[in-house]
Amino acid sequence: MLRTFDKYFVSLFFKKLFILSLIFFSLIFILTIFEEITFFSDTQSSFYMPFLVAALDVPSALLEIFPFIILITTQLFFLEIIKKKENELIKVNHLNNFYLIKILTLSAFIFGMLIISIYYPFSSKLKFIYFDFKNSYSKDGKYLKHYGENGLWIKDEIDEEIYIINGILGKTNFLENVFISKFDKNFELIENISSKKVDISKNKWVIETPYLFKDNLQIKLENDITITSHFNINKINSTFRNLNSFNIFQLIDAKKENELLGYSSEDIELHLLRISAIPIYFSIMVIISSIIMLNIKKNKPYIFHVLLGITLSVVIYYINNIFNIFGLTNKIPVYLSVFFPIIFLSIVSIIGLIRINEQ
Repeated sequence: MLRTFDKYFVSLFFKKLFILSLIFFSLIFILTIFEEITFFSDTQSSFYMPFLVAALDVPSALLEIFPFIILITTQLFFLEIIKKKENELIKVNHLNNFYLIKILTLSAFIFGMLIISIYYPFSSKLKFIYFDFKNSYSKDGKYLKHYGENGLWIKDEIDEEIYIINGILGKTNFLENVFISKFDKNFELIENISSKKVDISKNKWVIETPYLFKDNLQIKLENDITITSHFNINKINSTFRNLNSFNIFQLIDAKKENELLGYSSEDIELHLLRISAIPIYFSIMVIISSIIMLNIKKNKPYIFHVLLGITLSVVIYYINNIFNIFGLTNKIPVYLSVFFPIIFLSIVSIIGLIRINEQ
């Protein structure tokens, strides 16, 4: 059973979390608006479209900084109860600092579970719709049509000619079993091109020993030909492999499909591990922030605590980012790239908790 002051501390924590989330949501939305206004400035879109698209993108961006929102929320929580001397409730009821940290950690863990089960599926769907809007309003009139069981479909416009491209994304920088249909601006067929392999590492695609279909004739070319596309392997991956636009079930299906085709799934594994570790990560952020706040002199100015929280968030962010890069580049195992920072922060937290419990 939750006691009255238990409920009070939990509700205060979530109140601070809600307010801080709204603040960061607003800041991200404002920053995103400028980028989207620039993007839509040359399109025939409605005036509200940049605002709508920005709103679709913000939840996914907010998810990335939730651990640091949790950290700062905990700071604000302690500042509130210390200012009002509400922490005396703990001493009156013969409890120690470890009790309060336990309540906040449990709250953060539950919040993390809600993020995985409710918020992430919602934000991933919005992110998918965001990409759908951005692709359809691309100023060059080009967009990725489909990416599924029949491979990759691309619509591209080059020198007033329309290219419809279908192929299978290879293990490296190649598109395999490619079929290209070239149309004029009135969508009259000019020719078809078929090739076993196309190098798409750069915007200048190299089509290896293609077959040319034109005027009811089939011609096998002995030499490679090139076309200049708006797309390359990096742009294709960033558009359709933005894993924040996939829900958990889609990520699992994509991983299985990659394994069947013999393709690498490190990025998907890393993303799934990061999602599954969210509750633990949130809990650690609460513990670290609590330890810092309980060891800082109470006469420190308010701005000091805010700057400390921001600095600590930046440091932790870059540590995680470095290990994620190590995992994606196979410098270390993917599992270790996710859990090593968590293990390190957990050790720091345990040491701090021992000291706090002795106070």
